[in-house]
Amino acid sequence: MTANDSQSDATHAPKPAPALHMLSFDVEEYFQVEAAREGGVGEEHWDDWPRRLAPCVHRILAMLEEHGSRATFFVLGSIAAEQPGVVRAIAAAGHEIASHGQSHTMLDRLGRDGLRRELRDSKALLEDLSGREVIGFRAPTFSVGPDTLWALDELAAAGYRYDSSIFPVRHDRYGMPDSPRWAHRRDLAAGRSIVEIPPLTLRLLGMNLPAGGGGYLRILPTWLIAAALRRCARRRRATMLYLHPWELDPDQPVLPMSLASRWRHRVNLSRTAGKLHRLLRAMSFRPAGDFTDDPAASIFTNAR
Repeated sequence: MTANDSQSDATHAPKPAPALHMLSFDVEEYFQVEAAREGGVGEEHWDDWPRRLAPCVHRILAMLEEHGSRATFFVLGSIAAEQPGVVRAIAAAGHEIASHGQSHTMLDRLGRDGLRRELRDSKALLEDLSGREVIGFRAPTFSVGPDTLWALDELAAAGYRYDSSIFPVRHDRYGMPDSPRWAHRRDLAAGRSIVEIPPLTLRLLGMNLPAGGGGYLRILPTWLIAAALRRCARRRRATMLYLHPWELDPDQPVLPMSLASRWRHRVNLSRTAGKLHRLLRAMSFRPAGDFTDDPAASIFTNAR
């Protein structure tokens, strides 16, 4: 087997059934990423940049329909308020709507009171637009970590049933490498609990290597990600991939960032759509909410 995506046999095998893999999208504009904020493009400057989200979302919806897969869309509250048609289109296509917070502020800066407000406000707005209960959350920049685990108690108290914010890796902005690699249930205060669904990682030389999406998906060969997903399926482990709609937009404006951040943000943008297409052709995906609410999924969500 070669690393050439177009020649890989790994992405042409029959789709497994039922799907054990989850696919998610963090619905935000390209200029709302943390690296842009660090480069000076904070919320007060967002109006200075053209909106490019909607065409990317509609392209994703068309791809999912073509391949018969469903996904979870973690929608930023500010996006829902400004572009409600995007949320309605996602919901009308049969996909899950979940919360990505309101302001795309990392939780260590947002604080507990701020998160409580954002959980309430984004949930109400997204439920109003989609006509469905919102049960899932992903923190901006995977910012639930050792110092912000209080967020899980706030999520459960606000009525959320699962979270996908803890990335069990080491990274300069986020990460909790000692956290379980698989979807699991966490016991919380006041007798509550919440399901935690981490992105896909690979275990190598005693370390967890990120492979679940974003820049990692754009850098790694598709055959390797497909092989990792199939290995997890053979072990009956549910796995999560994630992407951002802006990753299908190689013509987006160049943002003020450090050279390293600009490389991470833009590397292989022109290849994202092709990689996603091959993965969708190779296997089936389901929304995270399906696993959270499916009693048969307890073999995954109780795993530690």
